[in-house]
Amino acid sequence: MERNEVIERLTLIGKEVINYIQKQEFPTIKLPLRSVSNVVYDKQAKIVRLGKKQVIRKASNIRQAKIFSQLLWIAFFAKENLITKDRSCSLRDLFYNSFNDLKIKFDEQDESDKLVVELETILGCPRENFNIIPEEKSSIFGDLTVEYVNPPTHRGQRVNLTTDPDGKNIGLSLATAKFVECNAKLVIAIEKGAIFRRFIEEQVYSKLNAILIDTGGQAPRFTRLLIKRLNKELGLPVFVLTDADPWGMHIARVIISGSAIAAHIPELATPEAKWLGIYASDIKKYGLPSIPLNEIDIRRLETMKNDPRYDESFWKYQISIFEKHKQKAELEAFSKYGLNAIIDKYLLKKIKDLMQ
Repeated sequence: MERNEVIERLTLIGKEVINYIQKQEFPTIKLPLRSVSNVVYDKQAKIVRLGKKQVIRKASNIRQAKIFSQLLWIAFFAKENLITKDRSCSLRDLFYNSFNDLKIKFDEQDESDKLVVELETILGCPRENFNIIPEEKSSIFGDLTVEYVNPPTHRGQRVNLTTDPDGKNIGLSLATAKFVECNAKLVIAIEKGAIFRRFIEEQVYSKLNAILIDTGGQAPRFTRLLIKRLNKELGLPVFVLTDADPWGMHIARVIISGSAIAAHIPELATPEAKWLGIYASDIKKYGLPSIPLNEIDIRRLETMKNDPRYDESFWKYQISIFEKHKQKAELEAFSKYGLNAIIDKYLLKKIKDLMQ
């Protein structure tokens, strides 16, 4: 969402509240209900989104009055102190800023975090669009030239993403940057930083004309936004490489279909992305060293069996393999055959098969 549109939507919230007051009525705000009961999986679009149920915040309700005021304060803070001044802050910054007004002050950060999510839901855009920025632990490397605004000079700055051997950190500027020139043909999102680093060292980006992304585990929202843009705006196929365990499956599925927690921001999902592996079935196929699933892993599998995102036969089959053998394997397990084995023995062939 463009900056001016976010400002307009924030302004509209204020105008609607003023209209209620001028009519001598208590203000109310409607927003989609954010609960499991209202999270649906759109099978046609292959993404998670919120359903049609709504909740109403009422200033007339004694229990909701302070929360209502705090929500309006966050909207005001975002508009007046962040967007219009080209500033950003973290969720923690926002929490401490509330200490300046004892009537608004949050007792715990969890309270302010939840209301930031409510504001996202009302505006229909992620908090990054109103400059409340999360901590990011994700990087990108590849032959892609981007242009973004350099805050100190407010001038456009161009950079090729092969210039940093450790990869460029994916933050607000990079996630929203203009794509100037791209010589890559595909994107590989990798769960682990060590494997990401090895792929850079072994020049996988050159061998496959690939953009490499270290998701740092579960991909942060800026990273998912960037992956979505690379796929939609540049038409690059996206492949997700994870450990062979229930959590790796989930990391891939969140990139593909979105998460229940962020169901109010379906545009973060990339339905065309494909899980590259490692699959449960690959453990035996490649003779990989494995370890037993623990109780948490098994409970996660039970949850996934009831999740409509995993209803397709392919995903069901992989879950069944995990349940049958009760084993999991890490990406590093390919090192049994040598440090380059994950590239030569697995990656190159698997991408070729999936692109046919």
